[in-house]
Amino acid sequence: MVVIIPAYQPDEKLSRLVHDLHEKTSYDLVIVNDGSDSNKRLLFDSLEPYAKIIHHRVNRGKGAALKTALTYIYDQYPADEGVVTIDADGQHLPDDIVRVSKAWEAAPEKLVLGSRQFTGNVPFKSRAGNTITRAVFAASTGVKVFDTQTGLRAFGVFRIPMMLEMKGDRYEYEINVLLYATRHRIPIEEVTIETVYIEDNKSSHFNAIRDGWRIYKMILYFVASSLVAMLLDYVLVLLLSSTTKGMAQSLLISVVGARILSSLANYFMNCKLVFEHRSRASIVRYYLLVAGILAVNYVLMLVITHFMPLPVGKILVELVLYPLSFFMQRKYVFPPRSEELGPEA
Repeated sequence: MVVIIPAYQPDEKLSRLVHDLHEKTSYDLVIVNDGSDSNKRLLFDSLEPYAKIIHHRVNRGKGAALKTALTYIYDQYPADEGVVTIDADGQHLPDDIVRVSKAWEAAPEKLVLGSRQFTGNVPFKSRAGNTITRAVFAASTGVKVFDTQTGLRAFGVFRIPMMLEMKGDRYEYEINVLLYATRHRIPIEEVTIETVYIEDNKSSHFNAIRDGWRIYKMILYFVASSLVAMLLDYVLVLLLSSTTKGMAQSLLISVVGARILSSLANYFMNCKLVFEHRSRASIVRYYLLVAGILAVNYVLMLVITHFMPLPVGKILVELVLYPLSFFMQRKYVFPPRSEELGPEA
């Protein structure tokens, strides 16, 4: 088992963690100094008898540090070896690291997460941040992960090529790995670990605004692409209904024409930004869904416009149909793909 520890401006907690792991396990350790100040060099030098130390000249971010260590490990270790990533701030206890490692050894095809339960004296921003991310992640992917932001993870060396392809050099990298896992049906297992926050987590380098956006932006693409298409559809319905006013099938022409154009835009946004799905069959499934949603949309519009103006009715119908459309796209149009890699790769 190989343990990766990305470290930026570490203190004595890193030294204590390394010594504890050295005493309690036979794991190999790889530490990445991610551009820490020169006064931290003595600390890293003192750990060289116990770990492989790799230095970044400047701070490049947690994701970049993990990729540097993964590149080294992929060149040095066999495909069936295990990798564990942990944080340098003392939040991950040696006993929990061992438990997560053993869980991976029992099921090497899985991505195993050390899942904090956020009990006890947990800083409000940490508790609230994980609660929000958990809810958005579940709604977006259909997969429930209790601790989406945990840095304690175990997986096989054979997964490293996939890990190196993940976008992101900072905190968003870890959420991108989880998104990839859900899209490719990689099984995820959570192992409950202790929730440890030292001095109100003041040693954390996580910036709530900057790094929060990096984490959420990939998830929010799910919602944004649909909202853009919805707005485009709304505007086109109004324009086409105005243009075809007085014609016998004005409403039908407006609804169908707007949906054809807006759905085409929605499809390409979903392929490129959201689901990253390149199967040609997906466009057939997509337009079968569009046809079904369109039929329901037209019937609802036909009924509702007898009671209220078209602009108001259009908004209400879209609000009703949006969750259904999103669920069907995620589940059937762009379903998770089976992974191509395996332990034997």
